[in-house]
Amino acid sequence: MSLRVNGLKVHYRTLRGDVQALDGVTFSLGDGEIMGLVGESGCGKSTLGKSLIRLDHRMHHIAGSIELNGRDVPIGDDAAMVPLRYHEISLIPQYAMSALNPTRRIGRMIDELLRSRGVRPADRADELRRRLELVGLGTDVLRRFPIELSGGMKQRVVMVVSTLLDPSLLIADEVTSALDVSTQRSVAESLVEFRDRGHVGSMVFVTHDVALVHQFADTIMVMYAGHVAEKGPAADVVSDPRHPYTQMLLSALPEAGEDTGERLRGIPGTPPGLLDPPTGCRFRDRCPMAFDKCAERPPLVETAPGHWSACWKTEGH
Repeated sequence: MSLRVNGLKVHYRTLRGDVQALDGVTFSLGDGEIMGLVGESGCGKSTLGKSLIRLDHRMHHIAGSIELNGRDVPIGDDAAMVPLRYHEISLIPQYAMSALNPTRRIGRMIDELLRSRGVRPADRADELRRRLELVGLGTDVLRRFPIELSGGMKQRVVMVVSTLLDPSLLIADEVTSALDVSTQRSVAESLVEFRDRGHVGSMVFVTHDVALVHQFADTIMVMYAGHVAEKGPAADVVSDPRHPYTQMLLSALPEAGEDTGERLRGIPGTPPGLLDPPTGCRFRDRCPMAFDKCAERPPLVETAPGHWSACWKTEGH
C-alpha cells in the first residue's frame, strides 16, 4: 500500500472569502506506515485527514492529487468517493459519540452500515466478534445503546466499526483527545495491533500529543498554517528537529519526570490568518531565525534519509 499526496490545496468558502486551509501539501506514506500528524490548532491537520476521505461538505478541492495503491482518489467528486469509503479509506472521527446513532443499538447500527456498503452482516459476524475481543469488549455491547457505554468503550466500538472492512488507509482524527491517559495509551496500542494484524494498511494519526504519538508512530509530520514544515522518522523529528517551528514546539512541551522550576514558554505571536495568508514562509513572523529569503516559500527538501524540512536555514537549501 502506498499513499501519495501531491500539491494538495483545499479551501473553505466563507462569506468573507476562501480560507486557505491546505496550500500545496505534498507527502507520501509507505506500506504499513503509521504517521503522526501534529501541529497547533488551525494548522490544517484535521482538514488534511478529512480531505483524504472527503467527509466535510464545506471543503473545496482547489488543486493537487491523491493516489492510493497506484490509483487516483477522486476527492473532487463526492459521489465517486462513496465506494471507497470504509472499503479503501476509513476514518475514526474525533468524537466517538458523533459517529454513533443514539437511537440505535450498536449491533443494529453496524448491520445497517455494512448493508449500506454492500456487505452482508452475517459475512462479517465472526470477524466482528474477534475484533471486539481484540479491543477488550464483549459481544454484549452489540445489544446496548451508545449512552450505556463509557467514553473509552465508545471509542473502541468506533475503532472496530471503522476497520471492519480492512481499509488500506485509516485516518484517526484526535481519537485520544477526550480520554484519560491510561485509556489513551490502550487505544493507541490497539490501533498499532490492528495494523500489525493486517486489519488496516497504513494510518494517519492526527493529534496534538507529540509525546503520545512518538511512542508508536513510525514517522511524524509537522504542519503549520496549511504548509508542511517537517516530516521524518518519529525518533529523529523529536530528537533532532530541523525546522525552527518544530524546535520551538517541542521546547514548549514538559518532559515527564523533570521539574526544573522554570516556567514553560510558548511560541511568541499567533499563527497567520488563512483568509489572506502571507507570502513566503508562514512561520517567519514568529521565527527567531527569519531573514530576507523567508519572503519566498522554502521548498520541502530531504535533509537526511527520509527526513524532510521546509526552511531556508536547513541543510540542503
